[in-house]
Amino acid sequence: MDPIVEVVAFILSFVGWVMVGLTLPNRYWRTSTVDGNVITTSTIYENLWMSCATDSTGVHNCREFPSLLALSGYIQASRALIIISIVLGSFGLVAALIGIQCSKAGGENYVLKGRITGAAGVMFILQGICTMVSVSWYAFNITQDFFNPLFVGTKYEIGEGLYIGWCSAVLAIAGGACLTCSCKMESDEKRPFPYQSRGTAYSGAARSAATSTYGRNAYV
Repeated sequence: MDPIVEVVAFILSFVGWVMVGLTLPNRYWRTSTVDGNVITTSTIYENLWMSCATDSTGVHNCREFPSLLALSGYIQASRALIIISIVLGSFGLVAALIGIQCSKAGGENYVLKGRITGAAGVMFILQGICTMVSVSWYAFNITQDFFNPLFVGTKYEIGEGLYIGWCSAVLAIAGGACLTCSCKMESDEKRPFPYQSRGTAYSGAARSAATSTYGRNAYV
């Protein structure tokens, strides 16, 4: 694979990893809606870790969720998936830095470097999938409560944190897919063609036989 393509894929994956790191602590995973409210005195916004409220004067008050077991199942699952996503991306970055062609960390064995790059691509794809599932599951529950006419609690809308998560997932999957292609392509490009060596040996043997049979003067 072209080293420039590998570098671009690595940059995409790296940006996706940084963005998922920004998604995790972002406070605006969901914000309370003003739809149907004539007077709004406060705005509530939440993420996976805390719930915050701001009043009309701009004063913010936040509280962390007191118990993990008291949370809804989808919030617990989203927490686990987003953390797994960051861990996978971290290992993927290390593997990609070793495996890409412009790096000297992995030596000159390009077949091995291609396999390491392919493994890094798989890790980035898994990172993107975990992030996508986490934010999409969270967003599904927001929309489900929003459009449920029988829901009597506070209704929320999708916050900016989820949009950042979706973008990070797309970038990680795109970059990982390009890096994964390096595994097979590097093996094919660096592997010598077997017919070349056999053809060379055959031509050398034929020339030796002709020389011994007709003598050197046959070629003058």
